[in-house]
Amino acid sequence: MSPDAAALDRPGSGLTVPLAPQTRLRRDSSSPARSALGPPGAHPERGGGERWNAGHEGRRRGRPVAALTDSDWELLLRRIETGRCTPFLGAGVASGALPLGGDIASRWAADHDYPLGDAIDLARVAQYVGVTADDLMLPKELMSAELAGCEPPAFAGTEPHHVLAQLPLPVYITTNYDDFMVRALVEAHKAPQRDFCRWNRSPTILHHGGNGGADFVPTPATPLVFHLHGHAEVHESMVLTEDDYLDFLVAISRDADLLPHQVQRALAGTSLLFIGYSLSDWDFRVIHRGLVAAGEPSLRRLSVTVQLPRDPDAKRYLDKYFGSMRLRAYWGTAAEFAAELAERWQRRTPAVAPGAGPASA
Repeated sequence: MSPDAAALDRPGSGLTVPLAPQTRLRRDSSSPARSALGPPGAHPERGGGERWNAGHEGRRRGRPVAALTDSDWELLLRRIETGRCTPFLGAGVASGALPLGGDIASRWAADHDYPLGDAIDLARVAQYVGVTADDLMLPKELMSAELAGCEPPAFAGTEPHHVLAQLPLPVYITTNYDDFMVRALVEAHKAPQRDFCRWNRSPTILHHGGNGGADFVPTPATPLVFHLHGHAEVHESMVLTEDDYLDFLVAISRDADLLPHQVQRALAGTSLLFIGYSLSDWDFRVIHRGLVAAGEPSLRRLSVTVQLPRDPDAKRYLDKYFGSMRLRAYWGTAAEFAAELAERWQRRTPAVAPGAGPASA
């Protein structure tokens, strides 16, 4: 669950599919409608990647933001086929299954007499709740309770988690607090290992045994699901309040080894498939600046982002802002992208048995 991800209710929520190493931080206080899927946080990583921004063209410094083409799809599918693609999940993947972060923030603001005018900013409201209660773990416990009361989506058809779970991929990274990706993989008859970033010095998370261990080698049958911003079962791991995001960014900037070597290799050596982020999210911006822009240009791989802009002005602005990144964007929802991905993957792998491919119901 992320306080900072607007579940498809803001300009550009959907899938971000960069085929390269990147990291992410999310902090979009201007986004009223965020899904409570995954927190706004950042994480610097090295590596490169060309990026895709399918569905629209724009310019920045004379470079067009190209639409996603058939050749782009071919490259993405080839990377998936060889296991050299890493999905990066944001709040938009669980649109409809989890409450919006803005709705949670508004409710908490009313319950705790929040005095400021930005009552839809979940990270800020969470900070206030913790400070006024003199208990900074309280908002994390409240968020965990929010998630516990939600039913997971039906992992079938073109539901994004389901589609991704069918693909032959060894690593999945998420900034969401929920366990939907793990559940989808289990339903796909795989044995996922789950871990999270040890971004603070809490004994609870420092001594929490990560699944797999240093010698673990992720495979499509036993993939790693890495929670960059923690998960709801370990409250101390969650990046939720404003201070959490700042502390997380500082920690990850100072110590790249906070990311397991399996994750570092995935970020540096595969194409990243961002799903459920908006180009306007601070999370997304930090990922691209910290990971892609900081990496060697010659090592960058193509990236794709699925966006749903509210109006042409938003598209024009985003095109100009990201035009220099060689980004491809797919203008649509995460579910629409997942449906097309499933269809194209099924055509590419016709020998896959019914029920084994991403298009299976």
